[in-house]
Amino acid sequence: MKKFLDLISEEMQSAFEAAGYQADLGKVTLSNRPDLCEYQCNGAMAGARQYRKAPIMIANEVAEKLKESMVFSEVTAVPPGFLNLKVTESVIKDYLQGMCGAEKYGLQMPEQPKKIIIDYGGPNVAKSLHVGHLRPAIIGESIKRICRYAGHEVLGDIHMGDWGLQMGLIITELKKRHPELPYFDENYQGEYPVEAPFTITELGEIYPTASAKSKEDAAYKAEAMEATHKLQNGERGYRALWKHIMNVSVEDLKRNYSNLEVEFDLWKGESDVQDLIPNMVDKMKKGGYAYESDGALVVDVKEETDTKEMPPCIILKSDGAALYNTTDLATIMDRMDKYQPNKMIYVTDKRQNLYFEQIFRCARKTGLVKPETELLHIGFGTMNGKGGKPFKTREGGVMSLESLICEINEEMYRKITENRAMSEEEAKEISGIVALSAVKYGDLSNQASKDYIFDIDRFTSFEGDTGPYILYTIVRIKSILHKYFEQGTGQKDTDTAGCVSVLKDDGTLDPAALKTAQSPSEKALMLELTRFHAMIESAYEEAAPHKICAYIYDLANAFNHFYHETKILTQEDKVKQTGWIALLMLTRDVLVDCIDLLGFSSPEKM
Repeated sequence: MKKFLDLISEEMQSAFEAAGYQADLGKVTLSNRPDLCEYQCNGAMAGARQYRKAPIMIANEVAEKLKESMVFSEVTAVPPGFLNLKVTESVIKDYLQGMCGAEKYGLQMPEQPKKIIIDYGGPNVAKSLHVGHLRPAIIGESIKRICRYAGHEVLGDIHMGDWGLQMGLIITELKKRHPELPYFDENYQGEYPVEAPFTITELGEIYPTASAKSKEDAAYKAEAMEATHKLQNGERGYRALWKHIMNVSVEDLKRNYSNLEVEFDLWKGESDVQDLIPNMVDKMKKGGYAYESDGALVVDVKEETDTKEMPPCIILKSDGAALYNTTDLATIMDRMDKYQPNKMIYVTDKRQNLYFEQIFRCARKTGLVKPETELLHIGFGTMNGKGGKPFKTREGGVMSLESLICEINEEMYRKITENRAMSEEEAKEISGIVALSAVKYGDLSNQASKDYIFDIDRFTSFEGDTGPYILYTIVRIKSILHKYFEQGTGQKDTDTAGCVSVLKDDGTLDPAALKTAQSPSEKALMLELTRFHAMIESAYEEAAPHKICAYIYDLANAFNHFYHETKILTQEDKVKQTGWIALLMLTRDVLVDCIDLLGFSSPEKM
């Protein structure tokens, strides 16, 4: 289906053409004065100089051509030359009927779907996830779902940090504690134990202990660096320990991400591309891109148009060691070889903007990607506490992600059980669903690049621009529909002229059940639904989940306004009632699809 704005713009363009002006002047936009009109066109203002006419004269001529329009119920020319517009209820009804009868509500699918890889999550193994891991997981997951909904082939890659000094630190600390383990016996030739010599809890204590020691003891750090070197060069016992660390860590990561309803298609890390680095470096040298500078191997990435300094991209340190740059470039090369993506999206802290600019330029300059391959970095802001500083525990430490989710769940459980009678099991299940909406909506409703305040009290509120408010609206609609169908209504009523069943034989919504709006609040709700396609397109093109949040908040408000003005279940006119129920079903379905794109779901009751 065409976007609703495009549809009504075509009518306006025809009117401009009929009045003797260029058709492209007839672009229609949403009104910035909704108290006066629903849409507006400023084409007369734009055409005034070209046609050497007062804009109000052009606007009046165009308005005259639209007197018999089936699309616009009101067209008013307003000085100095604006066209204020209202659309007919029938054209809205026809459009929504088209949405009802189509997959994804008639959203246009791309003729040539893109292959997209989204790199998000980025945790270091052997460390517990903390609040800093929340934003990349939530934002990346939503962007992945939006891209898929828009018709593209998408892979989400967690890209773990699994090959650096933290591995050497863990191995060194384990050796200090348990020197008798076979992994540290260079003469050991047997099979290593299947079970890891530590649990995830123990691993979570070992790493910070080792890290703290390395900062105070130079000899200890040197030992850890040597252990890292041995691991990366294939030391048999160390590789076996590394596999244990990976298995235990990944299992814990999957559990934590699952609690956030975040899923990855690829569980790859830096270790997956280590064997590719020598060949990549060799090609960069032979291609004349990489050269030595102060002992390090670098690639110049500055451009003539740069207005600020752009440092070279370091490929290898002076001691020949690889860096994050090296690994990320090798990962790009690997992805191009295995998946041939048209686009790669990276979701990380916005403080890495310069880093990714270097990486992308280096990848292009050295031919790791095709010229047409899109490389996009989405840098997110900081999640802060109420004082405007990075979110901490009450003791001032970095809060684990698990603790944060638990705290939100408890607050949500308290609010749900405060005024509602239900079993403890049911309350816990519902509070978990609603708490996730509070966390995700609270984050995603902000533009990704902006810092925001994580306010538990506000995010868990059932009023205002929050996840619980959206879910409460959905549950309200579900409740009305449940009562309607429980009453046995909704079946074919042959005694009432013009009345049809809300449902088709296959149980889906019958588009014919939708009727023209009978009140301003009903029309306003229907108009919000017509904006779905444009919103999805914009959210995809800009990789902007906050646009979905803004849309469903407006849609929920429009529904609640309609609901408070309309006696739906007690309406005696069955034709009207059938139309309202159909409208509620469409509203519910659109809201449910939208929250799925944000990464959460709705309960059946609250």
